[in-house]
Amino acid sequence: MEHNKTTEIKKKITAKRIFTEIVRQFLLIIAAAVIITPIIYIIMASFKTKIDYIKNQIGLPKPFVLDNYQALLKDGQIFTWFKNSAVVTILSVVIAVAIAAIAAYAFSRLNFVGREKIFNFIIALMIIPPIVMIIPLFVLATRAHLVNTYWSAIIIYIGLMLPFNIYLLRNFFITIPESIIDSARIDGCGDWGIFIRIIIPLSRSALITLIVVSALWVWNELLIALIFLQKDELTTLMVGLIQFQGRFRINQPAILAGIFASMVPMIIIYLIGQRFFVKGLTAGALKGE
Repeated sequence: MEHNKTTEIKKKITAKRIFTEIVRQFLLIIAAAVIITPIIYIIMASFKTKIDYIKNQIGLPKPFVLDNYQALLKDGQIFTWFKNSAVVTILSVVIAVAIAAIAAYAFSRLNFVGREKIFNFIIALMIIPPIVMIIPLFVLATRAHLVNTYWSAIIIYIGLMLPFNIYLLRNFFITIPESIIDSARIDGCGDWGIFIRIIIPLSRSALITLIVVSALWVWNELLIALIFLQKDELTTLMVGLIQFQGRFRINQPAILAGIFASMVPMIIIYLIGQRFFVKGLTAGALKGE
């Protein structure tokens, strides 16, 4: 009798687990479809003629044309936009991640006066929307003669990214076992040696996650680039696409071709770093001080 009850309970638990897994997979499929469908729509529409797009917005291109990409490449400005975005993105992300890694190590492994207060103050900066700082930042950049230089945007991007970067890396660094750090100190390693030889190699997933997330944000950022990089030769890709949209406002396929072109570099970066992405985002979620 008891054996039958145990078997029945096990069957119910198994059925419940199967049902939960089916629901979870269904929700994941729905979420994936919501994300992928607009991308497919953009790709398909970018290969349509204007007339075909008006007649058939959802279906496959009939005929399949490259006119929209040719219009995008016609005057060669897109290459300048890509170059400017690449320069700003690479410098901003590399400097921000490097500074954040050093600061996060200090907040996670070093004892100094006011450590927690300073860390909490930095985290509080995450809630300040960038738009409220635009006017004072522009005044400062003007007085420093940085407007219309790459560094005006780069410095601002670094400052905006640092609070989140420090927070994520600090939470990851404190999950590294203290025994490893103690062993390195016994072997004669100083703080800098521990940081370079132990912390950085063990934090690869978190660092790659930060690089991907930060690059996505800087690459797609519009407001700061529009205000601080006003010269045509400094126009970034997002600002350039707004100008392109103004010229082709009645030609939606051409605009979507530009949008897809802007997505390609970030898709490549994500695909390269995707296996570290989830691990990096969840790092430190279950352990903290």
